[in-house]
Amino acid sequence: MGIHTVISEDQKLDFVKRGFSRRNFGRIAAMITAGATLPFYNEPALAQLSFRGKLPADAVKIDANENPLGPCDEAASAIHGCVKEGGRYQYDLTNTFVETLAEQEGLKSSYVRAYPGSSAPLHQSVLAFTGPDKPFVTGDPGYEAGENAARFIGAKVIRVPLTKTYAHDVKAMAAASPNAGLIYICNPNNPTGTITPRADIEWLVENKPKGSIILLDEAYIHISEERMCSDLVAKDKDVVILRTFSKIYGMAGIRAGAALGRPDLLQKVGQFSTGALPITAMSAAIASLKSKTVVPVRRKLIKDVREDVFAYMDKHKFSYVRSVSNKFMVDVHRPGNQIKTVLEAEKVYIGRVWPSWPTHVRVTIGTQDEMNKFKAAFLKVMA
Repeated sequence: MGIHTVISEDQKLDFVKRGFSRRNFGRIAAMITAGATLPFYNEPALAQLSFRGKLPADAVKIDANENPLGPCDEAASAIHGCVKEGGRYQYDLTNTFVETLAEQEGLKSSYVRAYPGSSAPLHQSVLAFTGPDKPFVTGDPGYEAGENAARFIGAKVIRVPLTKTYAHDVKAMAAASPNAGLIYICNPNNPTGTITPRADIEWLVENKPKGSIILLDEAYIHISEERMCSDLVAKDKDVVILRTFSKIYGMAGIRAGAALGRPDLLQKVGQFSTGALPITAMSAAIASLKSKTVVPVRRKLIKDVREDVFAYMDKHKFSYVRSVSNKFMVDVHRPGNQIKTVLEAEKVYIGRVWPSWPTHVRVTIGTQDEMNKFKAAFLKVMA
């Protein structure tokens, strides 16, 4: 498939308006056709940076912000129930998922678009709104997939350090470029697990540069007790929200997610992909949304384990960033990769290191048993 069949003439004109030249078109076409499978910036690839080779069977895998509980019982039953129907596309399942999520969020169905996880709409938002003259503005440290995608196609990236309270510095982000294409906020943030207050997000929506889009990644919002921002979408603001079933719903390998936004914004994001979504993912996602218990029960489970780990960190006077999510950052006061390597010898696999915080490592909250093993190993290697 050639570049000219992948990118339409209207899309080419739009890319040129954002500062791209025809030299960029090859990479843009590669990103469109590969989608979220490009190996150097998608979510699984970033997670895989946390270890080398096949893990031992008894490894403690707390490196990729996964939920070890897996799908809830209702979702698992839905998957088993739909397997024999796998010979049909069943577009109606995707429509049911969209309608179910829209109703829960207080949105019209046209304000919700289904995706296999949230990586695809993140990358496609980069394609839709950024360019050499329309920068991607992001917090630092932050989730890197969006900025990596922006760099790949030749868009400008601006990193803005987090505040002293580890929130996104919304005033600095708004001032970063008068032509910002996307201002990306992951809330709670990855990797720090910290919150950007709702009032700050509202301020940014009202004070951002004209024409800029706020890309609000709420992958971890259910784990916190923070208010979601779908009402900003209902008010037709310049906001696109990303949701995934990979975290609290335990469906990282099943791949279900959504983008929420005004129909005109979703049309721009959605122009780069098409096709039916897996019926297993849609069935499981619908069942998860309809469950009355999965979110509150799992939120409490994760919080209880997290608070136990934090009590251990406090007891031993380790330096860490207090999180409301399923991961946190620890300052090991030496190059973080050294501690990662030593922990691997103990069969404990933790997350990657961010260049702007070279002495910090990210730790995912696993089961209580996994975190007990982490505590013992961490105490040993830090001695």
